[in-house]
Amino acid sequence: MAEKLAPEKRHAFVHNEQKVFEWDQTLEEVNMYIELPKGVPTKLFCCTIQAGHVEVGIRGNPPYLNHDLTHPVKTDSSFWTIEDGEMHITLQKREKGKTWSSPIQGQGILDPYAADQEQKRLMLQRFQEENPGFDFSQAQFSGTCPDPRTFMGGIRSE
Repeated sequence: MAEKLAPEKRHAFVHNEQKVFEWDQTLEEVNMYIELPKGVPTKLFCCTIQAGHVEVGIRGNPPYLNHDLTHPVKTDSSFWTIEDGEMHITLQKREKGKTWSSPIQGQGILDPYAADQEQKRLMLQRFQEENPGFDFSQAQFSGTCPDPRTFMGGIRSE
């Protein structure tokens, strides 16, 4: 049932009519997806993840991305992989349940409607996690959705 509350589609950050990356999020992670240029050996790509910064590029060249993150991440459980010509960066949120409006500070921020939809989806994901025997995939909120981190005492620790 949890997969029903997974992100339905990726958000795209476009700059100068070119897609820079796509991204989505769960209660615990923000995922970035970067389409890699063809013809470059995968071993030349690099990614550095710091608590508040991410850098992506090809070794020996200026970075493709070199930006501060919107919120801090846990570096020990954040990682990156390359598969099928795409770099997938998994950023482990330091604050579980926090709704990110973008992975990159000041870039590609979700419009208010999309941000509200993300918050509602994360809230339902939280309900599903805390009540695994129930199906919240068709549940809806009327009005403003509460913050998943703080609603009814906040997210329970493991």
